[in-house]
Amino acid sequence: MEKHSKIYVAGHRGLVGSAIWYNLEKRGYTNLVGRTHSELDLLDAVAVKQFFDNELPEYVVLAAAHVGGIMANNIYRADFIYRNLQIQQNVIGESFRHGVKKLLFLGSTCIYPREAPQPIPENALLTSPLEYTNEPYAIAKIAGLKMCESFNLQYGTDYIAVMPTNLYGPRDNFHLERSHVLPAMIRKMHLARLLMNNDIDALRSDLDTMPVNGVNGNAPIKEITDVLSNYGIFNDRLVLWGTGTPLREFLWSEDMADASVHILENISFSDLKGDDFEVRNYHINIGTGKELTISALASLIKEEIGYNGTIQWDATKPDGTMRKLCDVSRLHSLGWKHSVEIEDGIHRLYEWYLNRQ
Repeated sequence: MEKHSKIYVAGHRGLVGSAIWYNLEKRGYTNLVGRTHSELDLLDAVAVKQFFDNELPEYVVLAAAHVGGIMANNIYRADFIYRNLQIQQNVIGESFRHGVKKLLFLGSTCIYPREAPQPIPENALLTSPLEYTNEPYAIAKIAGLKMCESFNLQYGTDYIAVMPTNLYGPRDNFHLERSHVLPAMIRKMHLARLLMNNDIDALRSDLDTMPVNGVNGNAPIKEITDVLSNYGIFNDRLVLWGTGTPLREFLWSEDMADASVHILENISFSDLKGDDFEVRNYHINIGTGKELTISALASLIKEEIGYNGTIQWDATKPDGTMRKLCDVSRLHSLGWKHSVEIEDGIHRLYEWYLNRQ
């Protein structure tokens, strides 16, 4: 890519898209294009076509997606499959019709089977059933991956699919129902600490910044404590979903951005596929290759926040996939490794959360 190449980052305000945008700027790219959801609804095929007609991007990063944690994935199943399929169909389709030179598609390691071998290699895809709680989202992302692969094989395009592990970082989503496990746990533990310490002013300030189910800082304290209790947040304890035993891998979003731009600059689909007769599973896992239990993650967050209450685990709630560690040997062979370890990342994210209040 040239420094003046026009690069469209779909989802440039999101967790990963914003990090990719800043990484590109840091590397000297000067012709970046982004649109907010209010400016361009990626579910609207006509609007997406008009955008591509007008802007004619040379490179596309598809980081836009409808995302959420285990609760949201399980409740809003139709939204997760329909919206993601529609976004992918529109953006990848218009990229092809407008001759985009290279496209980077961001998926997720939830594409892999629930009982995949560990660490999970790229060729584990479609070898056995998916985890039920996120099956609709996973199927949508598998479709996007296969769309990229199929365009490459039939039309000689250069669309690369990357599958990041669990991501966290600046501009993360801290919504108590729709967020992923790590930011959700940080906010829950932060609110639980405020309740335990009877720090009502700080509690009201937090809810003013981000209301919970329509309840903001102006509500009576009884209404605030009632709504927080629905999410397991009490003044003497914090109740978290599951058993705490599943193992998870976490990647700092700015590391993910750096890996993405490294691949955009240096790797083509032809470099990955070689001369195999049957070309499949040439996507790239992006992760750290390291894991910890959800319980150990909670302990790290508890220490960082200074929460002194009790953590209880609600085993009646689903754990999700018990283990989901990436095999990152392909990524390492392409010349990239992560730099931010989980302890440092938790500290950075909590500091970011506090400073956004």
